[in-house]
Amino acid sequence: MLELLRARRFGPLFLTQLLGAFNDNLFKSALVVALTFGALRESAESVGIDVLVNLATGLLVLPFFLFSATAGQLADRFDKAQLTRWLKRTELAVMSLAVLGFALGSVPLLFASLFAMGAQSAFFGPVKYAILPQHLPEEELVRANGLIEMGTFVAILAGTLVGALVVALPGVGLVLLAAMLVLVAAGGMVSAARIPAAPGSAHVKVDRNPVRATKETLAVAWKLPAVRWSILGASWFWLAGAFVLGQMPRLAERLGAAEGGMTWLLAAFSVGIGVGSVATEKLARGRIELGMVPAAGLAMAGALVGLAYAPTLLWACLAVTAFGLAGGVFIVPLYALMQRRAHPDETSRVVAANNIVNAAFMVVAALYAMVRLGGGASLPRVVLEIAAAQALVSLGALYAVRRDALRLLFGRMVRTLYRVDAEGFDRIPAEGAALVVANHESFVDAFVVGGLAPRTMRFVMDHRMAKVPGGAWFFRLARSIPIAPKKEDPAMLQAAMDEVDRALANGELVCLFPEGKCTRDGEVDVFRRGVERILARRRAAGQEVPIVPVGLRGLWGGFFSYARGYPMKQWPRRFRARVRAVVGEALPSTTSADALRRRCRELRGEVLETPEPVSAPSRRAA
Repeated sequence: MLELLRARRFGPLFLTQLLGAFNDNLFKSALVVALTFGALRESAESVGIDVLVNLATGLLVLPFFLFSATAGQLADRFDKAQLTRWLKRTELAVMSLAVLGFALGSVPLLFASLFAMGAQSAFFGPVKYAILPQHLPEEELVRANGLIEMGTFVAILAGTLVGALVVALPGVGLVLLAAMLVLVAAGGMVSAARIPAAPGSAHVKVDRNPVRATKETLAVAWKLPAVRWSILGASWFWLAGAFVLGQMPRLAERLGAAEGGMTWLLAAFSVGIGVGSVATEKLARGRIELGMVPAAGLAMAGALVGLAYAPTLLWACLAVTAFGLAGGVFIVPLYALMQRRAHPDETSRVVAANNIVNAAFMVVAALYAMVRLGGGASLPRVVLEIAAAQALVSLGALYAVRRDALRLLFGRMVRTLYRVDAEGFDRIPAEGAALVVANHESFVDAFVVGGLAPRTMRFVMDHRMAKVPGGAWFFRLARSIPIAPKKEDPAMLQAAMDEVDRALANGELVCLFPEGKCTRDGEVDVFRRGVERILARRRAAGQEVPIVPVGLRGLWGGFFSYARGYPMKQWPRRFRARVRAVVGEALPSTTSADALRRRCRELRGEVLETPEPVSAPSRRAA
């Protein structure tokens, strides 16, 4: 993680974002405190302090509706690093205008500066997220997004606290604030100058009509299901998060904690988000793991229930921290998937569409809270309503990514039951069709291979296992493919071969065990020729499907193997046994079954002497 922060491909962008978020919240916090308690209170009272405070929030959100679409088009059209430099110069000008507003005590000038600051943030949003996939490989995207989220919320917390404290200092407060606003903006300019080039595409057109541009931007994001659902998921997080942030003053007042309590709650939220965002990379092992999202969402719902019943400020802070922790784990994979699945020439517009929908959801959260609380509903009741909605959304997400969630669950179970030495699983293609083949040592081999793999796969399994009482629904959920020997059920065999062919044609990952049964003596049995027929059929259709060999060792002799008779008939004798799973380099689709068997044996660590041909004989491939 420190290496990524030191690298020029990420470090300057991270620092630029950190300083920008700090400066935005430094200004906003200082303005709100000055309006509520400070030098601008007299001017604010003539209009209404509550009106101006809410107007300040509205002026920050409005630019995301007005300018995000154009910002996305500009970021896809021009060099993102150059745009960042221009935006940082703009920030310096805006903060200079804000300093003038404080010096003159001009509320209109300060609100104009606030709107300009929101516009600058709206233009920078698509740039900062779209630049990541241009500079970073996929395996660093989760880590980078986690750091960006962590840095953003730490900056929000620091800027809010420092702004409130500095502007309240008697005599020197405004002078010190002015110096900080200008110096931080200048620091952002310096760090932006070190961001490497990130060219845009000359094919992208910039539409000056904001309504038409917004419609086109949303259409670009909505055409890809993965991107569309990522945006909706991220926007839901901001709906729930905006609701929690918006109710902090009322919650602090309810708990008798006043202004200091709100500060503690904000700190708890920011720390939770920061830690959760960074922890996601560790939990996901650098992968984009959608299976984590539903679990994190349910944890968010649980934290909201705890917040609703919080009897003390400490309890509320713990609940808000838990909400933030789960929220960080919830949102980081969605941002990473959004960047990964978007077309390189459209990434900025996808992020812009995300910002637009985020802003809409945040407005919905504010309106819902206003209507329910204004209608007489108690704060705990409204929090419980949001918790119930959060739980429903999470259950819907669980159904949508159920196979990813199962893979994560079984991966964790495998690592709990065994001491796993996993090697080469990054050799499994991240996208597209592939056929994974492995030797068969026990009844849990599929769970080991599937749980350790970086993406979900479909397993070809014995039809008798697919009919095990209580397990049939699970295997249907996992979309397993039941198969039977030709002499036993030729129709089922043909149906299985057809389903495997369809899965590969659709770009899915399919795993089978060519031995056709678990080993009875611990040795790797003969690989059957069905694997050759599967691949020959795909070649005839014009698709070359790579074969990924896997060698398993250590499961033989355990509770789920035939080492002591029929599996699972005796009490287990080994706990936390060492299991080794090694994935080899992908082999061409012409590789013979015999050569595949040899390769799997080599990956298991067996020393072989007689070489075998790699390609299948032509009569088998015909």
